Amino acid sequence: MKRSPLPGFGLGLGVTVGYLSVLLLIPLAACLAKAATLTPKAFLAAVSSPQALAAYRVTFETSLAAAFISAAAGLLLAWVLVRYEFFGRRFLDALIDLPFALPTAVAGLVFSALFVQQGWYGQYLMPLGIKVAYTRLGIVLVLTFVGLPFVVRTVQPVLESMERDTEEAASSLGASRWQTFRWVLFPALWPSVLTGFALSFARGLGEYGSVMFISGNMPFKTEIAPVLIVAKLEQFSYAEATAIAIVLVGFSLVSLAAINWLERRSQRYAG
Repeated sequence: MKRSPLPGFGLGLGVTVGYLSVLLLIPLAACLAKAATLTPKAFLAAVSSPQALAAYRVTFETSLAAAFISAAAGLLLAWVLVRYEFFGRRFLDALIDLPFALPTAVAGLVFSALFVQQGWYGQYLMPLGIKVAYTRLGIVLVLTFVGLPFVVRTVQPVLESMERDTEEAASSLGASRWQTFRWVLFPALWPSVLTGFALSFARGLGEYGSVMFISGNMPFKTEIAPVLIVAKLEQFSYAEATAIAIVLVGFSLVSLAAINWLERRSQRYAG
């Protein structure tokens, strides 16, 4: 067996395998074992009940919408932070990371207080027929809030590493600003935007704290899958809750695998 020229490979591999086993594989195996206590018929009934299907739909639709909004807004924010100098830029750059440090329950509580009928925003939006609190729109709003930093922080380093010579060359050849962005810059930014989109989408699928306050948790309308899991746990239906959780994990893994495949494909074609 050929030895690795890098020191500490054995120790690093052992720590990596131990981390994956203790914090990922063993808990996942425990979930599978708990769900296995159900009969196939009971498992199918738990994961395909009308309430569960409605919760899956709300979860994926709102997470997908929030991820698209985060991708577009995150790209714009990263562009502004990297390419422009203005007063307060460092403060805005630091403020982007606020959702990482802020408890999600606090964010949900603040947004719900702002958009209720007597809230600072709700008192102006409600007369216009725009209802945010206790609707899917409110869920998308808070998921965008928690998912936006993932896009900004993945796109920003790529923008900072890009030389401006290619932009100047495209401009000297007669390309407009939009053509330069579309054909020169965006192909290099696309993999990082896709990565940020995937991270934002995955965060939205598992988000609970910020959603539970603003959604109203109404079954078949604004109830998301994580809230349904907690409701099952409160009813002491541990096996049913685990079954729903496994379905959600499975869909998350499939979604991430598909997006990672698209990312590798785009990088190959870009190269």
